[in-house]
Amino acid sequence: MVQALCLRPSSTAQGQEGRGGRERGSAVVEFTFLGLLLMVPLVYFVISVGQIQGGSFAVVGAADQAAKVYVAQPDEQTAQAAAEQAVSIALADFGHQPDQASISTTCDPADCQAPGTAVTITVSLSVPLPFVPFNSGFRLAASEVEASATQLVGRFR
Repeated sequence: MVQALCLRPSSTAQGQEGRGGRERGSAVVEFTFLGLLLMVPLVYFVISVGQIQGGSFAVVGAADQAAKVYVAQPDEQTAQAAAEQAVSIALADFGHQPDQASISTTCDPADCQAPGTAVTITVSLSVPLPFVPFNSGFRLAASEVEASATQLVGRFR
């Protein structure tokens, strides 16, 4: 007598097959949910770092141009006004508001227009957080960046 070996599906195999049918497509949903959950903060971080880097480039260029413009002027009042205008133009080129910046001028020796004087312009900028929907009275800053540039007042102007 020949007996045929017949395998019946066990209860564990049926349970796995039945569960797999119900969970079909859930990996796509989980991947999408976790991808959004992890990617949105990462993208925001990258944008914030880009804003800070752009602010750093802006203050370096603004300080350099302001120092060059300052030493080329004939008196201190026009020199300060020209330096402030150079800073506002340089910051606007990088998309930053000039009212978020501050400028300080130091001279060594104290007479800023004497030949051979080292004029140092320091520009500080408060870089705001991107996409923060608050009014202008309440600003959240991502960082404060600062740069200085020094130029010598020439003997011949």
